[in-house]
Amino acid sequence: MRRFLDRYWYAYAMVLPVVVVIAVLVLYPLAQGVFFTFTNINEGNIANPILDRPATYDVVGFKNYLNVLSGGESFGAFWDTLVRTLIWTFSCVFLHYTVGLGLAMLLNRQVRGRALYRVMLILPWAVPAFISAFAWKYMFNAQYGIINQLLRSVGLPDPVWLGQSNWALVSVIIVNVWLGVPFMMVALLGGLQSIPGDLYEAAEMDGATPWQRFRHVTLPGLRSVSSTVVLLGIIWTFNMFPVIYLIAGPNPNARILVTYAFERFFSGASRDYAIASTYGVLILSVLLVFATIYRRALRKQGEVW
Repeated sequence: MRRFLDRYWYAYAMVLPVVVVIAVLVLYPLAQGVFFTFTNINEGNIANPILDRPATYDVVGFKNYLNVLSGGESFGAFWDTLVRTLIWTFSCVFLHYTVGLGLAMLLNRQVRGRALYRVMLILPWAVPAFISAFAWKYMFNAQYGIINQLLRSVGLPDPVWLGQSNWALVSVIIVNVWLGVPFMMVALLGGLQSIPGDLYEAAEMDGATPWQRFRHVTLPGLRSVSSTVVLLGIIWTFNMFPVIYLIAGPNPNARILVTYAFERFFSGASRDYAIASTYGVLILSVLLVFATIYRRALRKQGEVW
């Protein structure tokens, strides 16, 4: 151990500040949140130094988990919200990947003005999310929004996009796809440019059709990039808060797990910190289980990471 530390002390000294920052900003709040899930802490029994009030919450064990998972908390809100979260996540990631791959393949060709197209397609990613959210919220306005005005001009029905219906979920999916496609496009474009052109020439000489070249050359060549961006896309989308909350607000038809946890923590007559923390731990658990299964599936396909 002494020889090991003598040899690598400089590397550990460089890593130490990052470890301290992560411990303070991530690990400590995470540990505190996990502890809150085993209590009945809320705004009424938490310690308040301003009012000189000590903490009076009690440890209740796994009661919060049983309450949430059994449907006793808000009439099964967890399972309904989980299903909506899965629909939201996989719809967005599927559209991110397919649209991003299509645009990447177009930009990988020698077309006039390709640099300009790249800049224009990256703009949605460069604009801050809250600015894009407010712009889209105005466009989705049922009375004055440009989307409904265009629909009315061609004689189509103009729905209340952000009302109490499933159109609210469709609206936020559209916005999130618009925001997320540029990242997917850039990542997949880099993967396409790393595929040797000799493979396409050999496949074409063997008589492969464009679909066969795409299936047997392009997709295998993008496997390592695709596995990474899809995993990141699922984690980011599953935890996407600003798009939904800034556009739809506390709308139950567009509510996902992270927005519902936020509502339980910051709204209501008695802010239920225990239930909100329970939702946070369950969100983390779902993502950890998914990431583990996803990693094992990739290892079986030869992708080791």
